[in-house]
Amino acid sequence: MNENNLSDLVAAAPSTANERFKQSFSSWFWGSITAAVVLHFAVFEFWPQMETADVSINADEMEVVAPPPDVDIPPPPEAIRRPATPVISTAAIDEDLTIETTTFDTWTTDDLPPPPEEAETADISQAPQFVVHTVRPKLLNETDVNRTLEREYPALLKDAGIGGTTTVWMFIDEEGVVQNQQVREGSGHAGLDNAALKIVTVARFSPAQNRDKTVALWISMDIKFVAN
Repeated sequence: MNENNLSDLVAAAPSTANERFKQSFSSWFWGSITAAVVLHFAVFEFWPQMETADVSINADEMEVVAPPPDVDIPPPPEAIRRPATPVISTAAIDEDLTIETTTFDTWTTDDLPPPPEEAETADISQAPQFVVHTVRPKLLNETDVNRTLEREYPALLKDAGIGGTTTVWMFIDEEGVVQNQQVREGSGHAGLDNAALKIVTVARFSPAQNRDKTVALWISMDIKFVAN
């Protein structure tokens, strides 16, 4: 067999799968590229148009708040001063200094001023006023006062069922006798007030006392009119 016949046999022998793949690679590669390009153009051409949504934010107008006014901080209080240090005096003191003994025998009344003139005693019986006393007067004839009250009660007011209370000021002398009287607080009816002034004139009291002395003074007493 010659060499020409050997080459012809090799050329006529069937190729392997790998060789066939290598031979078809170029056609597959360019075919794929072409298909991809055509697909992209189709997508860009026929795909629906998309728009972005409006996501802007409308912010309200901001109000500027004025800052608070400046506050003046007061200065701290001053420190408390320390007390002064006492200074001991260096003055010389006579050790023989003595105080003369005072006795009542050496007192004299030659240079005393004259006693003050006695002031005129004011008439306290004209108007109610306070008088110093230690023992108050006490009513001695309550029965006579009640009997006089029944007699002096105005008949018209009593029959009409009108009553009341009259408070009367009374000036009682040192003997316990009523010397002056006046209405302190009225009852609201002039007839009852006038009757009360008559009733207290029959009252007798034990004298008021200021320690061991009898005194004249003003007292007040309620006269009650009660209609039956």
